[in-house]
Amino acid sequence: MWLLAVLVIIVGSSPVWLRYLVFWPLDQWQVDVEVYREAGVSILTGRPIYEAMTESPQLLPFTYPPFAALWALPLALIPFGAVGWLWTALQLAATTAIVWYAGWRLIHRAGARAPLVLALLVVPMTWLHPVADGIRFGQVNAFMVLACLMDLRRPRPGLLRRIPPGVLVGLAMSIKLTPGVFVVHYLVNKRWREAAWAVGTAVGVTVGTWLLMPEASFAFWGGALQDPSRLGPNSGTSNQSLRGFLLRVGPQGLPGTVLWLVCVAVVGVIGFALARRAYRQHDSIAEVAVVGLMAVLLSPVAWIHHLHWVVVVIFAILGADPLRDRRRLVAAAVVTAWFLCRMPWWGITWLNDRVGPVFFGRLLQNADTAGALMALAMLAWTLQTRDDHDPGTASEAGVLTSDRSDAPVGAPAAALGEQSRLG
Repeated sequence: MWLLAVLVIIVGSSPVWLRYLVFWPLDQWQVDVEVYREAGVSILTGRPIYEAMTESPQLLPFTYPPFAALWALPLALIPFGAVGWLWTALQLAATTAIVWYAGWRLIHRAGARAPLVLALLVVPMTWLHPVADGIRFGQVNAFMVLACLMDLRRPRPGLLRRIPPGVLVGLAMSIKLTPGVFVVHYLVNKRWREAAWAVGTAVGVTVGTWLLMPEASFAFWGGALQDPSRLGPNSGTSNQSLRGFLLRVGPQGLPGTVLWLVCVAVVGVIGFALARRAYRQHDSIAEVAVVGLMAVLLSPVAWIHHLHWVVVVIFAILGADPLRDRRRLVAAAVVTAWFLCRMPWWGITWLNDRVGPVFFGRLLQNADTAGALMALAMLAWTLQTRDDHDPGTASEAGVLTSDRSDAPVGAPAAALGEQSRLG
């Protein structure tokens, strides 16, 4: 069954990986994993990490903390052509693990056919616009989502039996800053121990990296981090955060900044309150889904592929048995269909070709921001209408009330490792 599942995933996802690994122009091929690899090359050759650029025509800089460059060292030892294929395979494996952990309440019902059900659920997830964009660019988001999901999910994966909750979130924060929203979630819920482990892990590896690479650390924390232009045009269509939306359609300057901060405050209060409700209802999948959406909406810059969290959102909406409440099935189908479409780019075509009202083109251009808000509303609805007798939720609550630490659950091993500045 597992061999069949692997075959189904490879064949079912082939329209995505064939397009971006075989038929994609070489000057745009795996441009973000090339950035990671060049950071590793910089360490080996002694050149400044944050001054190096990838080759023309992309000329992309490394934008992550120095600790992430250390993770890129193995990539520097492998030819770039092989790195692109390997990184894509790892992304598919990570997405498969995300579906396994996020959809376990649904998948376990299939018994011996669980591997095949898993594969059939993974395939459409690889077609989602954010997931496909991650494969297109060779991105790191699949691993960030997987790390945070494994860290918060209950029952806790057996792989993490000896790892305190919060450590994986801390490691994710050390590679990319946006998982820091999970620390806010911990603090809101007075989960001091998990917050301490997350912050302590992040600080520990950051200080360790500083001692190992002082020049690179000074360059990042003292300069590169404060330069948003390194990420690319913040007002570009690829930035689907609240700030990106307002930069495109809202007022500029100080009024625009004030409006953005107000929106961040409102969405943040609603979002973290919703995540708190999910935590108190022992629905860890919805909890991760909500906080993940906060990472996208509240961040100053959130490229389309940062919405890899949508995979978790879909399974949070489905729950353990969507056939008992067909409305869940419809809601999950709406979110899936929404993010299967490439509406932001349809909006750009609409605006460039002037095929109709500009207003409609703007709606399409900002569709992923709207989709994230819609997904947040649907998660609120599912938590409001949660069935207390749902066997999947009940089993999760039982683990939480009896043992909040470890409860082994079998799962396939998965490696834990920025829309490109194009567009």
